[in-house]
Amino acid sequence: MARPLSVAIVGAGMGGLATAAALRRVGVDVMVYEQAAQFARIGAGIQIGCNAMKVLRELGLEERMRRQSFYPRSWNNRDWKSGDIKFDMIFGESAEEKFGAPYLLAHRGDLHAALASAVPDELVKLNHKLVGLDATGEGVRLSFADGSSAVADAVVGADGVHSTVRDILFDTAPAKFTGRIAYRTTYPATLLGGKTIDDCTKWWGEDRHIVIYYVKPDRSEVYLVTSQPEPDFRIESWSAKGDVRDLRASFEGFHPEVGKVLAACPDVHKWAIMDREALDRWADGKVTLLGDACHPMTPYMAQGAAMAIEDAAVLSRCLDGVDRDGVADAFRRFEATRRARTTRVQETSRANIWLKERTDTSWVYGYDAWSVPLAA
Repeated sequence: MARPLSVAIVGAGMGGLATAAALRRVGVDVMVYEQAAQFARIGAGIQIGCNAMKVLRELGLEERMRRQSFYPRSWNNRDWKSGDIKFDMIFGESAEEKFGAPYLLAHRGDLHAALASAVPDELVKLNHKLVGLDATGEGVRLSFADGSSAVADAVVGADGVHSTVRDILFDTAPAKFTGRIAYRTTYPATLLGGKTIDDCTKWWGEDRHIVIYYVKPDRSEVYLVTSQPEPDFRIESWSAKGDVRDLRASFEGFHPEVGKVLAACPDVHKWAIMDREALDRWADGKVTLLGDACHPMTPYMAQGAAMAIEDAAVLSRCLDGVDRDGVADAFRRFEATRRARTTRVQETSRANIWLKERTDTSWVYGYDAWSVPLAA
């Protein structure tokens, strides 16, 4: 019997772990290499769209995410000052019936932990910073900063917007600073002093916005994230701290509900919002990119992680039953299947008008990565 295909996955974020879990479903041997020494539970929320939940369901994670996440009635879009509703995108049971899966609001760390639970610990190697890739007679050799190396039949670069795999494969321009920054944090809802907030609201200002929602099913934790111009701040770090007084000043004059959430906010993180054009091609031989490494998303549709999770499902279908000689063709098929969708989401997100007015969302949330036709 021929040995299983072996795939090395670079990056143990959402896309990398989802890819590992999906490939294991179709009998592929995987090993995930992550440069970080440990996983950190960063204080950030994440919206898990119905389209991403369909993938998580097949990975056996739906019930876990339902238990840990908030099930909102809607994503409500309101005017920054008057509070007038621009468009109330109803979720809950009606959207679940329409799109085939729930829409959930979660702590990013909870989703990451769920995906990690679908991949045995021994298949994730931390402290492995990639420095080189070389084609050999045995396959693709990965070289790491600590002097170690590994060989696999194929490599998937799921290592994000600053992908080392991408930089090794292609001559690409650096990520572009958008001139905008974001504050974000989660904090206990008890700090609101008994006051409640809407399930999920995006407050649209003239040149800035703030999104606020619960991330726990018992409404015990609140998340907020902003976007606003600040052309001189270029630190792109999940751990960089911001000044909560500056945050409050930035949204002075916004609706009182925004004011009460910011008044209760104890501290915030701050990061520069970067952007990068999609690549002309994602693969080179037996190495392909996935997720933000090839189609990075601005955060304005809450679909960046969802696109990587969809990628994982489609890639597993393209590699199902493929031997090492068929990898390059499978990677081309993967890109051909996914390119139009990810480009459309990338461009729509960049425009930052998603749900600002009545919007047809079915093309996003109705997508099923397990059944969408594969490219010829």
